[in-house]
Amino acid sequence: MDKKSIIGIVLIFAILVVFSLINQPSKEEIEAAKRKRDSIVQVETQRAIEAQQEAEVQKNQDKVQKDSTEDAGILAQQKMDEFGAFGNSAVGQEEFYTLENNLMKVTFSSKGGRIYSVLLKGYKTYQGDSLILFDGPETIFGLNFFAQNRSIQTEQLYFKTNTQRKNTVITGPSVKRGSEGRIKFNEENPGGKESIAFRIEPAPGKYMEYVYTLNYNSYMVDFDLNMNGMDQYIASNQSYLNFAWSFDVPRQERASRFGEDRNTYITYKFFEDEVDNLSQNKNDDEDLSTRVKWIGFKQLFFSSTIIADDAFPNAQIRQNKYEDNPDYLANFSADIAFPYEGNSQENIGLQFYFGPNHYQTLKQYDIDLERQIYLGYAIVRPVNKYVIIPVFNFLRKYIGNFGIIILLLTVFIKMILFPFTYKSYMSQAKMKALKPEVDEINAKFGSGTDKAMEKQQATMALYRKAGVNPMGGCLPMVLQFPILIAMFFFFPTSIELRGESFLWATDLSTYDSIVQLPFDIPIYGSHVSLFCLLMTVTTIFYTRLNQQTTSTQGMPGMKTMMYMMPVMFLFILNSYPAGLSYYYFLANLITIGQTYLIRSFVNEDKIRAQLQANKKKPTKKSNFQKRLEDMAKQRGMQMPKK
Repeated sequence: MDKKSIIGIVLIFAILVVFSLINQPSKEEIEAAKRKRDSIVQVETQRAIEAQQEAEVQKNQDKVQKDSTEDAGILAQQKMDEFGAFGNSAVGQEEFYTLENNLMKVTFSSKGGRIYSVLLKGYKTYQGDSLILFDGPETIFGLNFFAQNRSIQTEQLYFKTNTQRKNTVITGPSVKRGSEGRIKFNEENPGGKESIAFRIEPAPGKYMEYVYTLNYNSYMVDFDLNMNGMDQYIASNQSYLNFAWSFDVPRQERASRFGEDRNTYITYKFFEDEVDNLSQNKNDDEDLSTRVKWIGFKQLFFSSTIIADDAFPNAQIRQNKYEDNPDYLANFSADIAFPYEGNSQENIGLQFYFGPNHYQTLKQYDIDLERQIYLGYAIVRPVNKYVIIPVFNFLRKYIGNFGIIILLLTVFIKMILFPFTYKSYMSQAKMKALKPEVDEINAKFGSGTDKAMEKQQATMALYRKAGVNPMGGCLPMVLQFPILIAMFFFFPTSIELRGESFLWATDLSTYDSIVQLPFDIPIYGSHVSLFCLLMTVTTIFYTRLNQQTTSTQGMPGMKTMMYMMPVMFLFILNSYPAGLSYYYFLANLITIGQTYLIRSFVNEDKIRAQLQANKKKPTKKSNFQKRLEDMAKQRGMQMPKK
């Protein structure tokens, strides 16, 4: 190798060494490359871990699916053993559907095909929440029967529905169904309707079906039970199917011992017979062994009522009242017999009323549903039915303020009763004019019992000569008494007053409270009602005014009793609706005004002179008076002489 070649090789080596030194990466670049290599390794490692985890998950899912398939098979077999042919309907998932019109929203559950809850749109609870008549999984609603030696309860089965829509709102007008025996809410304005059906099928073509129909502008829900081929499953010795309905009754009104608590109970009507109810104040039950038209789960202002198209053969009803429960008032339950003839095809029709206890609304159905509203007894109810309610409804057409309506109603009633008030005052004035003569008779015969008969005869002879009827003041009061009592029942049950305010009373359907006491007074309560106080004050004033024209001599305890009565009513009516106390207050004011008006044109001296003139006239005894005197004389002759 020559010298030039050696130099060239050395130069090339030197160039390579210099080039490698120049292009050698920095320490930072080396660290970055290392981190990049580590990241790649981490990503590849993570991917490997995830792949392994996915494999494990898939393995577990396959195992769970295999186990669940096996469990489902075991569960299905258990349900088949428990429910027989209905076992395929015993497994499922609960879904909810609604039918909704302008008045209410009804929610249905696929589990049991039952009415799950009912919401009334036009009303709120006393707390301002949506008013729901009943709600929740604790509601019992379904048929119980024996099939293939098994007890079947449809509320445990999952029904299939004929719609996928979860909410149906009924707004448009259409022609109403005209099923025989069905009750229509408004025949003049039928409105639209919608139906939803729930069905269980033990076998293809064999089914039991619930069909619910809701009409526009109606509180009624039509219910049809359709059965096809069920005679092959239901025990042949069954003459009826048992329908169970039960729920806890939620509190809608402010708690009051004389309000919703007292007026929550079960009512019922026998077929073509009277309406009756369970106890208002305690737990109660009843076996209704004869045909029943309807059974109502009643609250103060609302009710849920099941109504037969024809009649239920029999039923058992039960109420369990809750004490001091802030949320619920009672538990209502009814076991109702549905007639069953064992045919291949059977249809049973009935209806549910979910709505307010409004007299006119209930009355239009013409099956005595309005009797659920307690308007009094004997002659008191007709007074409310034919006088108070018509006048009240007439005033409502033209006046929106219920305080003014009650005022005008009071004026109307006092005008009707004014002739009786006048006659009662005149009778009392005549009795007062004869008081000196009566005092003389009392002094003559003394206070002993041995001459009580002679004293009574002398007093009656005085009244007869003067032409005074001692019962003349009592009879007008007796005639006014039914109206007084009618109002006592009318105001607490009038849903029209619910939520209506007047002056300081925020709700005329319950008590007005101006002061809340830190303690509870027995009977009185823990609040102060101003309307009740005003009623008491005016009653005491009128009692004092009335004492001036009424003689209570010979009855020493009567005067005290007359003043004790207003105090007693103060305690009793303190928790009653403000509308009632307001009415009594107005009635007292008007009566006081009438008394002063009568006094202004009645001349007591003239009355006294007329009575003295009557005493001088010959009196003709009636046959009845003669018989009374003869009996008194005979009794006097038979008494042994001392």
